[in-house]
Parts: sequence; C-alpha cells; structure tokens
Amino acid sequence: MTDPTPRRVRVRAPELVGKGGWLNTGDKQYTLADLRGRVVLLDFWTFCCINCLHVLDELRELEEKHADTVVVIGVHSPKFVHEAEHAAVVDAVERYGVAHPVLDDPELATWKQYAVRAWPTLVVIDPEGYVVAQHAGEGHVHAIERLVTELEAEHEAKGTLRRGDGPYVAPEPQPTALRFPGKALVLPSGNFLVSDTTRHQLVELEPDGESVVRRIGSGARGFTDGPAETAAFSEPQGLALLDEGAVVVADTVNHALRRFDLATGEVTTLAGTGRQWWQGSPTSGPAREIDLSSPWDVALFGGRVWIAMAGVHQLWAYDPVERTVAVTAGTTNEGLVDGPGAEAWFAQPSGLAATADRLWVADSETSALRWVEADGSVHTAVGTGLFDFGHRDGAAEQALFQHPLGVTALPDGSVAISDTYNHALRRFDPATGEVTTLATDLREPSDAVLVGDDIVVVESAGHRLTRLRLPEEAVKVASVAHRTQRAATEVAPGRLELDVIFQAPAGQKLDERYGPSTRLLVSATPPELLLSGEGAGTDLTRVLELDPGIAEGVLHVSAMAASCDDDGENEFPACHVHQQDWGVPVRLAEGGADRLPLVLAGLDAQTP
Repeated sequence: MTDPTPRRVRVRAPELVGKGGWLNTGDKQYTLADLRGRVVLLDFWTFCCINCLHVLDELRELEEKHADTVVVIGVHSPKFVHEAEHAAVVDAVERYGVAHPVLDDPELATWKQYAVRAWPTLVVIDPEGYVVAQHAGEGHVHAIERLVTELEAEHEAKGTLRRGDGPYVAPEPQPTALRFPGKALVLPSGNFLVSDTTRHQLVELEPDGESVVRRIGSGARGFTDGPAETAAFSEPQGLALLDEGAVVVADTVNHALRRFDLATGEVTTLAGTGRQWWQGSPTSGPAREIDLSSPWDVALFGGRVWIAMAGVHQLWAYDPVERTVAVTAGTTNEGLVDGPGAEAWFAQPSGLAATADRLWVADSETSALRWVEADGSVHTAVGTGLFDFGHRDGAAEQALFQHPLGVTALPDGSVAISDTYNHALRRFDPATGEVTTLATDLREPSDAVLVGDDIVVVESAGHRLTRLRLPEEAVKVASVAHRTQRAATEVAPGRLELDVIFQAPAGQKLDERYGPSTRLLVSATPPELLLSGEGAGTDLTRVLELDPGIAEGVLHVSAMAASCDDDGENEFPACHVHQQDWGVPVRLAEGGADRLPLVLAGLDAQTP
C-alpha cells in the first residue's frame, strides 16, 4: 500500500564552520550538536545585500512566534573584501538589529559545504540534524513558517523536539549620541539633520556637528505619524529639503517616504503603504497607495523628489504637486546597463546628488558612479559591473570603488563619492575624467555635505560627523583591485542545462489563473559567452550553449515563481511571489558539469 503523504527528503546537515567565530552568543562557540532538538534556520547573508536585509526583516515575526523551538543562525558570507573583516561584521550585526546568533564565515567554508550560490539563501535543518528545505531570495518566510509548524508537530510526537530559550545573547548598548548614522542634511538654520538609522530616529545637531538640539522619533522601530516624541521610523536613511520648512525622509525599512515639519516637529507619510513592493505590484499612482521597496536616498531634481529604490534596483520619483509616485529608470534587473531610463539596469542605488542638469547616483553593488540626464537617459562615469571593485585612482575607465553609498555635488562641477567599504572620500571630475582620493581612514563613510569650504562626512561606523577641509591636492594611495572571492563553477563548454528548482510550499500550487506563473531571464558577462539561451521565458529549465572559445565569465539568472493557496473553496486565496537573482561565476573546462541547478525553493532531487 502506498503512503499518500510523500516522505520529506532529508540530507545530513554539514557542520557550521567560520574562521571569524560566533557573535551574539556571549562568546560561546556552537556546533550543530549543541542545537539538536531545535529547528535550525540558517540565513546565508552578507551585509551589503539589500535582499539579505529584507530577509532579516521578514524573519523577525517568525523568530518571535517560534522563539522556544526555532534557532535562526545568520551565516555571514562576504562578497566584498571589507565584509570579510571581523570588525565590520560586528558593526553590521548591531547596525541592522540582528537579534540571533551569527557565524562569521569570511572564507565561505560553510557556504561551500551547503552548496550555496546566492545571497540570501535560507536552509532549514530539522531537530535531528537533517536539511529538509532550501530557499534562495526573498518572500519565502510564509512557506518556512508552515514547514516549521509541521516539524514542531512531527518531532513533538517523536519526542525529538526540545523547547526552551535559544543561544542568543544581546550585546551591550553603547552610549554614543549617534549610532550608525546614514545620511545628513544642512538645514536652513545652519544646523545638521542626521538620520540616526540604528536608533530609528532623526537627530538635529548644532553647527558643531556634536551638540544635540532635538531627536525626532520615539526610538522604537515602528510606522507611526504624529509629534516628534511619538512618531516612529524604521531604519531611516536619505534626507532632502522639500521646501524651506519641511524635509522628506527615506524611511527605508518601512518602505515609505515621510515628511518632517521643521517648525512643528510633526511627522506625516508622503508615499508608501508600509508594505514592500513585489513583482506585479503597481509602479505608479497615488503615492499613499503604492508599495515601495527600501528607499535609500532622496534628492530634488527637475521639480520631483527622486528616490534611490535600492530594494528593486530602480529610481522612482515622487511628485509633490500631484502626490503621485512612478518609476523613472531601471527594469528591476540587477546589473550595470546604460541607455534610456526604461532599459537601464542598476544594482542597489544608494546615494543621490542633484545639480542643475544631472542627477548623480552611487550604485553600490556595482561599485559604480552613474548619472541621469534631464531626458532620463542613464550613463556610467566609473564602474564596470557586479564583480569588480577596489581602490584605484586615475582615468575613470580603470578607476575602482568598493560599495559606495553616497555622492555629493561640489561647487566646481565635480562630485565627492563616499566610498564606503574603502573607508575613503573620493572625487570624480567630469572635466578631466579623473578619479582621485580626498581622504582616507574614515569609518564606512555613507554621505557627505558641504559647509562653506569644508565637507562634513557621515562616518557611519564611527558614529559621528567628521569635518574635513577640501584638499587642493589629492591623497596618494596604493592601488588595489579585487574580484568577488566566490569560487567559479566549472562547466563543460557547449551544452549546459540550466535548471531552476522550485517546489511550491505545502498547501500551495503555481498560480496560473492569469497566464504563466514563472519567469526566467538569462544573460552573461561577457555577452559572447552565450551562443544561445539568453533572454526571457516562462520555463524554469533552459538549455544554454556556451562558447568554447571563452574561458570564463558570469551567468546572470533571474527567476520568479508565483504560488497561491490550493483551496478551491476560497475565491481569493493568499498568493506569494518567490524571486531571486543569481550571478554565477563559471569557468569552462572539459569534464565540467553539463547541468547547473539553482534552488529557488525546495531541494534538488539530483543532488548526489
């Protein structure tokens, strides 16, 4: 007799290894054996990655609801060189309010053991130490919550579930005036307004940059309008003067734009619903009715408030007269592509600066400086793509940044770049096409503002504003170039089967009421790597043809699947979008793999 309930595939979980050790555990080191009896959820993340930050936020409710049965462990797996520094990981864990243990894995040892290919990736381990599910990208927490509930019941019945407090130990709070500030603005009064991001507040400082005038926001994470004392933000970032009496705030984790009245202290909402934008959601309309996605910075350009929409790799704009929002540039695909706004690709745009005829953009994940013309066309000044970064001055064509988060227009027509992961302030001069270094030894600078002949830098990881005299001569630094340290996957030249694995969560099915429920987009760097197989389609499996004459490159894969509750009685079933972008470095070699599996949700049945 056949069991009508299929048995869950289980694979023994590899050990957790990380040279940087454990954080948020009170200095205790853990093994998987120490966690036996609990459902363990591994979150492979890196702190540069906006999708990883989205998942951190998604996990908060799950962690709270299943606190006595589930242990979430962040496995920090760096992309950039700076992210492999232990002190930077310590800072990031506090900066983003990570309230679970984190394993610092600078050499990607555990990443490799679990065959992870993308940030973020979530892996579920059952109370007996077996991997039972893997999910790449965002939007999976509803499915994981359902699986957790099943595992709790199953292992409670077997006697293998152990309830109790988890291993998380909160770090001691630090008594600094600012804590990981994000952006700054000079007010008409001459005071500074700073987004005190980790404390969920805005702080007004006197011109000395240190003395606190007032705090705006209760300091508790939330989404509440009202007076300065009771209003609530969630990790606010960008600031821009809307007019002489009001500031617009990019309230990043609330996916909203807020308005702060300088005279009354009142906080109101200009745009956003508090919900995160997903594929298929409206991209224009009344501002309070449209979902946004991690707005990181704002700038007034051409009469509209332009928004660096880091969460979906686009630029949007808010019209303060019509009170509408709309996409202005970007396709939601992550990468570096110039051209008309509707065709351009960005990668976590995080800093904006407007001049009379240009909007400058710090495009963080491509370590690039871009700009938008008044006609909406997008151009690149410095940067080549997702995988090249470093600290190199000289001609723009070969200069390198490392994950810049801010850009500032200077009086002479040049721009200063807050080169965050290089701990430096850089300068690009459009007149000469040269990149120079203005200052070094800054701790994760994320923004800068001009004050007379000085430039005031937001040292985010230094928890302060730092005033510098703009130097006439550039600082000389040793040039260094890096590529992402992920190992390339060896694949055979010629035919390669790309297989994106998606298994709808239990109780759900693919949503095909309005047409295909899946989407696959494939491209390559260099483009010549792909002889065939590029472009968009609806099948999650595709045969690619790789040019044997090209030794190595990167396959860019973007996949999406929509699933809904499988309940014929419900006219309006709950639906969810699962999506992820992969950049897979590949090396062509005889005898290499002829199949490339990428897990969107589920487990690869062909895994040996």
